Amino acid sequence: MPHRIRPDKAAHAPRNPDWEATVRGSFARQKVMNLIGAGMGALAPGHCEIRLPFRDDLTQQNGFFHAGITSTIVDSAGGYAGLTLMPAGADVLTVEFKLNLLAPADGDLLVAEGQVLKSGRNLVITRGEVYAIRDGKATHCATMQQTLMTMHGKA
Repeated sequence: MPHRIRPDKAAHAPRNPDWEATVRGSFARQKVMNLIGAGMGALAPGHCEIRLPFRDDLTQQNGFFHAGITSTIVDSAGGYAGLTLMPAGADVLTVEFKLNLLAPADGDLLVAEGQVLKSGRNLVITRGEVYAIRDGKATHCATMQQTLMTMHGKA
């Protein structure tokens, strides 16, 4: 897939030694991901991928993935990318995001990638990209910029 977000391992060092277990545990508790059938793909410090196979009940009137579904998975991909860099005992909350829909989300699979741009003590800025995959061909269908809040002192 051209222009996919790639994690920059040197730029992001986790502050939580158990970052992976924290993120995977949080994802498992996020009921909406289970409801829509999304799964976590690649995970690295500052990077998260969420994959969603096509289901007819996730579409809009033209048979494409609904924009609300597209935004749901890219919001979570960005959020979990941010959580990988937050300290132990913290949790993540989206404060704001802007989503541009670039093409219909027409595929057998949606792949959302989140990447941390800047990780501060309280605010984390991420970007996200969504690709619709059909017959092995990826169409870049959405792009997002997001601000996250670090919720300190959360179990």
